[in-house]
Amino acid sequence: MGILKNKFTLSIATVLTLATYANADVASDIAELKKQIDLLQKQVQNQEEQTQFLIDETSDLQTGFNYTKVDITKSHSGMGAAASKIYYSKSPLSIGGYGKIDYYHKSKEGTRNADNIDVYRFIPFIGYKFTDDIILNVELEFEHGGIQEGASGDGYVIIEFMYLDFLINENFNLRVGNMLMPIGLINEKHEPTLFTTVQRPNTAKKLIPSTWHPNGILAYGQITDDLSYHVGAFSALQLSRGLGQGDNWIRKSRLGSFRANESTERLGLAVLTRIDYTGINGLFVGASAYIDSSLTMADIHFDYNLNAFRAYGVYTQTDRSKTVIGEPEKATGGFINLGYNISSLTKSQNKMPIFVQYESVSAQDKITGGTGVGSTDSITFGINYFPHEQVVLKADYAMHKDNSEASYEDETNIFSLSMGFIF
Repeated sequence: MGILKNKFTLSIATVLTLATYANADVASDIAELKKQIDLLQKQVQNQEEQTQFLIDETSDLQTGFNYTKVDITKSHSGMGAAASKIYYSKSPLSIGGYGKIDYYHKSKEGTRNADNIDVYRFIPFIGYKFTDDIILNVELEFEHGGIQEGASGDGYVIIEFMYLDFLINENFNLRVGNMLMPIGLINEKHEPTLFTTVQRPNTAKKLIPSTWHPNGILAYGQITDDLSYHVGAFSALQLSRGLGQGDNWIRKSRLGSFRANESTERLGLAVLTRIDYTGINGLFVGASAYIDSSLTMADIHFDYNLNAFRAYGVYTQTDRSKTVIGEPEKATGGFINLGYNISSLTKSQNKMPIFVQYESVSAQDKITGGTGVGSTDSITFGINYFPHEQVVLKADYAMHKDNSEASYEDETNIFSLSMGFIF
């Protein structure tokens, strides 16, 4: 009996031991399974977050495309808010742009009045981040409604800039490609919400030929927190294009994104430097200089904002060193614009600035072998209304006085209406 009892006790112990090991294995398996379930749940959650991010950043079937919105307070290296959009985008792809439609009524003594309406510009911006430090930015321009087959007109489609930015640090960055020349105020910031007149000032057309976008390489960055710089080398103006064009001799000299005519045009090299200072509250002020083998162009510019008041302006001068009899040798001019946001006197949050602008432009101030051509002076006053910070409605009345000898001080008055937007 004792032997049987001992064998029975040993059997029971063995069974209990095996059961304990079995329970331990089951508990271990359950713990491991729980870990795998937790890991799977985290992966599913991450996948859902990534899917939602893609939906938010690309498209929503109910609300349409939902790309990063324009932040009107942000500007990269002096460009407008819409053109700067890719630099602040959460998505690798950014699509933005601007547009405007203008109406004008032109009256001149002794001539027939003229009315016109123009889908002046529609400009898409396409940006892409290869990495956070290598950025592609492109501007396409459809002007005057584009090109109509078989019809004459001044509509066209063009690449207005296409460059790569290599962002190194806040003190030094490199830009390579076809880009906006960093000169004056309007050439880089030419979006319709950024200036008050319906049309860009003549200073930014005939003297600084906006939009001016040569090919080249540009270094830019901050010298201090309040002082920034641009230094670059570019393809030079093709002055042979502008000869015989009167007041438009500088404007007609732009090569832009087109290639030069190998039989008649020789690519020249130009250099540009620019310094801007923002150390005084509300004030942006600077100067720039462009130099090539036969021409020097310089400007000083400022933009001052104090509460509801704004003042901005440019003065520029161009001198040529190589001319023949009858060619323009010197061009001078500038403008100053004063405005006040009258909605600041009410409870309205929508800006409504009224403004007055004085401008004097002499694109042929001095002609080789001659005395020069008198200036065209203008006074423009008007009003803007912003139903949204990215949308502007404009109205202005411009009085132009041509002081050239051929015109006998002709006066032309133009009433204009415009709607513009950025996105």
